[in-house]
Amino acid sequence: MRKAVTYSVVGRKNPSATGSGEIRFYAQAQARGEMGIREIAERIQQMCTVTRADVMGVLVALEDVVADGLKGGEIVRLGELGSLQVSLSGSGSEAADLYDDSLIERARVLFRPGQTLHEAITNLAYEQVPVKYAKKASEEEEGEDAAGA
Repeated sequence: MRKAVTYSVVGRKNPSATGSGEIRFYAQAQARGEMGIREIAERIQQMCTVTRADVMGVLVALEDVVADGLKGGEIVRLGELGSLQVSLSGSGSEAADLYDDSLIERARVLFRPGQTLHEAITNLAYEQVPVKYAKKASEEEEGEDAAGA
């Protein structure tokens, strides 16, 4: 099977057109499926001399170690795969000495891809497929009416 990223063509309001509501068509990636931790372990087992159970143990431990590192405020570097880091957002204060952590509204994880992932997406092949979940025109109009109310 040829490896290709599948996409569909979907209409969206043009973000650069102010107020005109002009629809433009864009590519939207469509997943072919999912690869869970068991599938990852199975594929790694086929490439190495370790068993699937050993790989599963390492991957589950990796989840725990990464979560613990992020909780401790560390940047977690996964070699050439990339790195994970906590990012914060929230409200500001008028002075630094008035700031406290109650102003932090949200924490999220930033992923910065490394060289391996950059190279993986450098020369992708693409295949157009039908839209999986198309909104009906009446649903879009109802959504716009609710947003305008």
